[in-house]
Amino acid sequence: MSALLEVDNLEVTYGEFAAVRGVSFEVREGDLLTIIGANGAGKSTTLRALMGLLRPRSGHVRFRGAEITDEPAHLRARRGISLVPEGRHILTDLSVEENLRLGAYTVKSPGDVAAGLDRVFTLFPRLKERARQPGKTLSGGEQQMLAIARALMSRPRLLLLDEVSLGLMPILVEQTFATIQALHREGATILLVEQNARMALAIATRAYVLETGSITLSGTAADLAADPKVKQAYLGG
Repeated sequence: MSALLEVDNLEVTYGEFAAVRGVSFEVREGDLLTIIGANGAGKSTTLRALMGLLRPRSGHVRFRGAEITDEPAHLRARRGISLVPEGRHILTDLSVEENLRLGAYTVKSPGDVAAGLDRVFTLFPRLKERARQPGKTLSGGEQQMLAIARALMSRPRLLLLDEVSLGLMPILVEQTFATIQALHREGATILLVEQNARMALAIATRAYVLETGSITLSGTAADLAADPKVKQAYLGG
């Protein structure tokens, strides 16, 4: 598989604090790649830099062979990168459908927008039932569905998912991960950043471990799930 996203020696700082240090990896076409690590390891910072929401101090980001290190987020969105941020960040005063239509702002064809709505309403029937309701009336799990559906409306080539299980009840975590698996089976390329290492490794194809801003382990998800260090640190075994 060819590399869709290439990250080379990325460094991101907050003032003098290096949150991400010399991180290099690639996301291949058709991957479901996960980056696991403890809270504060630099996972969300990495995704924000890939989306163009943070400017790296050094390093390179390439998407489909093009250098995008200094591109702003809206241009990366037009290239086909979409982020589901930690904390969902839906527009709570707008309806479910209005949130979804905003997610399709890079899609020019009204027919494609309509097809996108049909697709996400098929994936998330609950959202179709609540299409006219304000986002603030949704449960936490429904808001997470909406955040994922909104990202899908732009028909992304690469979907970035940041801590999608955070704050959800266990049954909703299982439903969310089942949806991610379904998207991957449909052909989506996904980069999943996640504290729930057990669930992430269970569905991913490949994985990286990020510790204090640096990648310390990489391999297939199955290999990392069987690694004694990963079991001890992240899987409770």
